[in-house]
Amino acid sequence: MRIPLKTADIEEMKTVKLQKVPAPAAHEASAGDLFLPNFCSIGVVFAVVIVAELLAFILVLSSPIGPAGGWDELSLTSLFIQWVALASAAALCLSRPWLARLDSRLAALLSYLTPLAVTALTSEAAYWIAYSSTPGQEVWHAQFMIRNVTISAILSAVTLRYFYVQHQWKRNIEAETKARLQALQARIHPHFLFNSMNTIASLTRSQPQIAEEVVEDLADLFRASLADARQRITLKEELELSRRYLHIEKLRLGERLTVVWDLQDLPGDTPIPALTIQPLLENAVYHGIEPLADGGTIRITGSHQSGLIEIAISNPLPLHPNIATRRGGHRMALDNVRQRLAVHYGGKGTLTTGQHDSHYLVRLVFPVQALT
Repeated sequence: MRIPLKTADIEEMKTVKLQKVPAPAAHEASAGDLFLPNFCSIGVVFAVVIVAELLAFILVLSSPIGPAGGWDELSLTSLFIQWVALASAAALCLSRPWLARLDSRLAALLSYLTPLAVTALTSEAAYWIAYSSTPGQEVWHAQFMIRNVTISAILSAVTLRYFYVQHQWKRNIEAETKARLQALQARIHPHFLFNSMNTIASLTRSQPQIAEEVVEDLADLFRASLADARQRITLKEELELSRRYLHIEKLRLGERLTVVWDLQDLPGDTPIPALTIQPLLENAVYHGIEPLADGGTIRITGSHQSGLIEIAISNPLPLHPNIATRRGGHRMALDNVRQRLAVHYGGKGTLTTGQHDSHYLVRLVFPVQALT
């Protein structure tokens, strides 16, 4: 009767955990629905400056050279366009939190009108500073304003359309990646599940306490596999989950499986996507230990330096390569982990593989971050 009680407790804990997830997920979704990029970031501002300068070159090259010379014309045009571009970027940067709370159509309209208003104000200021004292410029004043606002309207429409298409493309990629990650994360190998159930059945009569521990370990693995793929856990929790998995396999394989942990002082509170290390260990057992009659040793090493955590997993390779080929290789779990690293860390998280001295080596590197 103890096992059903433990299972009920685990289900209750899982329900409580799932009730806490929607709040931050909803907040992230509302902040990411706006199609505009973050004009407060240095990268976007730099892109705005480059595009504005290219526009200045195009306008100068497309118009006849004035009496002052091409370089003077380019300098004045660049100064004016840079003022318009940077002022528009600043206005969109400051209004971004407010625009994110509006309807998408209204936010798009206001985003379109903002650079037009900035262009009109900057053009008016430039006219009164540089040309208002020159006689006979009243007619040219209107042409100057209309020309600048028209160019701004065309460029703003094209740019906003580009931002919208990019935003939709990124959302489709993120949705596809999220679905793929969740499908891969929820996948527990049938052979592992069947082997675990057989282990529990064999221990139920002879060692019921150990059988109960295996049930709890298996429940923890299921809870992690069914969690939201966007959620991250601490490195300490991921390593504990990996130890639970190896505990189940150790009971099944007995002396054929030896595990050596060589972890230095790793920051256990750094976040990591759930089920990042465990699938690599599952690969090591399935492709490295099970095909060998005498088994072998799985070695897990970890180090921390220069703001990066490195975890390496090695397992022996079968003497006959065709055995590993029949078992399907290592690609599924490796691609899964690479996708997780790309989603959560960008280019800062890497996974590399190789062979050395009849051993298969997987090296996982990711940055130290604060759990938010």
